[in-house]
Amino acid sequence: MSGKVIMVPTPVGNLGDITLRAIDTLKEVDSILAEDTRVTGKLLQYLGIKKNMYAYHLANEHRVLDTVLEKLKEGLTMALVTDCGTPGISDPGFLLIRACLENDIAIETLPGATAFVPALVNSGLPCDKFYFEGFLPHKKGRQTRIEFILNMPCTVVFYESPHRLQKALAQIAEHAPDRKICVSREISKKFEEHIRGTVAEVKDIFEEKPIKGEFVLTIEGKK
Repeated sequence: MSGKVIMVPTPVGNLGDITLRAIDTLKEVDSILAEDTRVTGKLLQYLGIKKNMYAYHLANEHRVLDTVLEKLKEGLTMALVTDCGTPGISDPGFLLIRACLENDIAIETLPGATAFVPALVNSGLPCDKFYFEGFLPHKKGRQTRIEFILNMPCTVVFYESPHRLQKALAQIAEHAPDRKICVSREISKKFEEHIRGTVAEVKDIFEEKPIKGEFVLTIEGKK
């Protein structure tokens, strides 16, 4: 009899954001697949949970997938967690889910933390309809994707690293300097911050402001 894989969202900032159901699941599963066992280890220590962990991340998921499937087919129940947020949302998860479906292995996905939802709601921009881009390409196709999202008639949300934030704001400003934008950083953490204004205004702010943390950009749709 096959086991089950459970997608368990983990806090994007404050560890207190984890749900009671997620805690119970991490206690009950046979083992945990972790994007970074060191990061997950700190969470488990905070929760007082001791559990076997195996590394499962973008660099090794193709290589270890068959081994994971074998363990699931033996009847084990495994949780998949990423460093923060919901597995599969700009993080490992999709490949394992697809393989489980192909092998008739049960999947359960718990509701929980993801960074773009609080950023979107806090932005003050319409969130009845929105488009989630994930991460923009680093190089090839980046400009094309920016032009694409700026033509969307609804609010657009995407993630950006601190190393590419200024580049993203500059590229967006070339096409839509007067478009409203909210740049959110460190969601749910001590130094959470939301910078709102036009793209040109926010670009100028970050030319003077230290750039630290993880960022979510929420942009007004094309009118």
